[in-house]
Parts: sequence; C-alpha cells; structure tokens
Amino acid sequence: MARRSAGLLLYRLSGGEPEVLLVHPGGPFWARKDEGAWSIPKGEYEPDEAPLTAALREFQEETGVALRGAPRPLGDAVQPSSKIVTAFALEGDLDPATISSSVFEMEWPPRSGRRATFPEIDRAGWFGVAEAGIKILPGQAVFLDRLLAHLRQA
Repeated sequence: MARRSAGLLLYRLSGGEPEVLLVHPGGPFWARKDEGAWSIPKGEYEPDEAPLTAALREFQEETGVALRGAPRPLGDAVQPSSKIVTAFALEGDLDPATISSSVFEMEWPPRSGRRATFPEIDRAGWFGVAEAGIKILPGQAVFLDRLLAHLRQA
C-alpha cells in the first residue's frame, strides 16, 4: 500500500495577489538545497485517520501554529516516491520568524555512531505563486495550480 501524507497550503492575498507559505525541510540532507526543495507543511498519517485531521495536526507540529477555519480540498498528488499527498488550502497569515518546529533524531554524520537532533523544518517563507513554483518540490506544484483555480472561481 502506498504511503499517504496530508498537508495544508496556507495562503494570503497581498495587494490582490496570492502568496503561499512554504517550509524548508531541516536536517543535513536539505541544508544546501533550495529550488525544488520547499514543501507545504505535511506529514504521514494512518489509514484510520482523516486526511484533514492529519493536515491540521502536521501543520501545527511543523510550525507551532494551530489553524482555524474551513480548509478547501486541493485533491491528491502522487510524488516521485509514489507517496500520495492530499492537500488542503486555507487563507490565513503568520509570521515565518515565529515558527517552532518539532524535531527528529538521526545518526549524523553517517556511520559515526553519534545521534543528532534536527528540526523537521528549518525555515518558512511567503512566496508569490511564480516564485513558489520554483521553490516547491516538483510533485507538489500541482497544488499551486489548483489554488489559483480555486481563487479564480471565488
């Protein structure tokens, strides 16, 4: 069975133009990567959990911010890893400087026997949709298109 993940694409309108909040993964693998490395805040969930519940939980775990509101479904996207990501859009605002991410532990450097702790995300930022299209993981870019379609309908 394919692994499943759910996340939230937070957006705001700035001068009538949408901006989206993306997060950069923490840890040594991602430290020097920028274009094509950013993501929506997301995480895996179990089959008995609702994707929206997981998306809200993961957003809070990765940013330290609990969101309220009625998120709009953006559908699924299959990632190159075959993981299925379900996304939701929600209008809101937050200061990226105030995020507080949960952490993970891994052996670092590899085969050293030492364990190190890293934040799940090391930074967040607001991006216009065009710039976000360059920054976001390629498998998640479809969510930007779906957000724009939703905003045009609204």
